[in-house]
Amino acid sequence: MLRCEDCEFFSRGPDGRPMLACDVYSTIKEPECVGKIQVNLLQRMVRAFEATLDLNRRLAPLQEKMMRHVEREIDEADDADKWKFGGANDDEAEDDRL
Repeated sequence: MLRCEDCEFFSRGPDGRPMLACDVYSTIKEPECVGKIQVNLLQRMVRAFEATLDLNRRLAPLQEKMMRHVEREIDEADDADKWKFGGANDDEAEDDRL
């Protein structure tokens, strides 16, 4: 069995991770290479997912602030439009019912 380190399609990245430049359809030398490529791709997908989660965690406080601001703006717009729908009379009607 050929070790990945001995293969011409193997290299190490700047962070020390193995980088496989194999093409599944043309440069596979051993049957085990397919499994290694699949594991490598799965690890890349996990790293990308973790990076996305990290970004979402960093953006969460900003999104919450924006949502509070938008909700406040909507509430202020609703309060400003109450006169169109008789909002002031509703308050007086509630006082009369009590």
